[in-house]
Amino acid sequence: MIKILIELPTWLGDAIMASPAIENLISYCNDPVVTLIGSDVAVSALKNNPRVFKIIVLDKKFRNLYKQKTLGEFDLFVSFRGSIRSKLLLSFVSAKNKFQYDKRKYKKTHQVEKYNSFINECLGKNDFAGELKLFNTININNNKNKILGINPGASYGSAKRWDAKEFAKVACDLSSQYDIVILGGPAEKDIAADIEKYLIEKNINNYQNLASKTTISELIDKISQLDLFITGDSGPMHVAAAFKVSTVAIFGPTNDSETSQWLNEKSVIVKKNLECQPCMKRTCPLKHQNCMKLIKASDVLEAVKNMN
Repeated sequence: MIKILIELPTWLGDAIMASPAIENLISYCNDPVVTLIGSDVAVSALKNNPRVFKIIVLDKKFRNLYKQKTLGEFDLFVSFRGSIRSKLLLSFVSAKNKFQYDKRKYKKTHQVEKYNSFINECLGKNDFAGELKLFNTININNNKNKILGINPGASYGSAKRWDAKEFAKVACDLSSQYDIVILGGPAEKDIAADIEKYLIEKNINNYQNLASKTTISELIDKISQLDLFITGDSGPMHVAAAFKVSTVAIFGPTNDSETSQWLNEKSVIVKKNLECQPCMKRTCPLKHQNCMKLIKASDVLEAVKNMN
């Protein structure tokens, strides 16, 4: 039995993009027993892996990191984070072998490959990065109609958010073919309400607004049932990739070569390819946000049409 402690990336999308590397790590070790530590979002997403014995939600307060000394002895500790707090955690954890991710070492490849290269380096291996792995049960859509998911959120910053009215226009146009589910966390409550308001104005009633009303596990379950997903570059986008959901992903300031859906043949990217893209900024440094504002509902609807 090999006891492994894995500190997950903080964000939902990053945690899911680390899953192929984690699978390669687990498959390399003989009879592994895994403890996951990290943010509530991250551990909630990956806790159903059958090799996971225990999960720990990491307290954000620095002074509480010392408590991790009580976790016991591990054979291996791998951290997918390079922050100061993670370096402190590394010093407190008792493990025979310790490794910490350094993002400066891995550049110009997809984030999945960056994490996988890190694990390959730790183990002295050269394994390929496989598919994203979520072990939640895939739910069957028993509805009469197909389901369209709308995800207007983007935790990274406002620069990644597409306009609520454009999302709503897409939903209205497709409402005769799909029932609509609006998804998101607490930060998306307001933009989801704006989308809902527009749907009501257009007399669209075959929708649910579940923004801020689901746990991470429930969000994953809902996405697994979708027939089509319209989303920005976000954590839920990677959930959809894990379940091979047909997806139109709207990209603005971020780099789609690094954070697009991994190994989902049913994925289409909509972006404008401006000279200022990708700036990788949380707010638009040029104050116009044209990389998102120039994308219209018609662009997304055309992408949907070309998928069929």
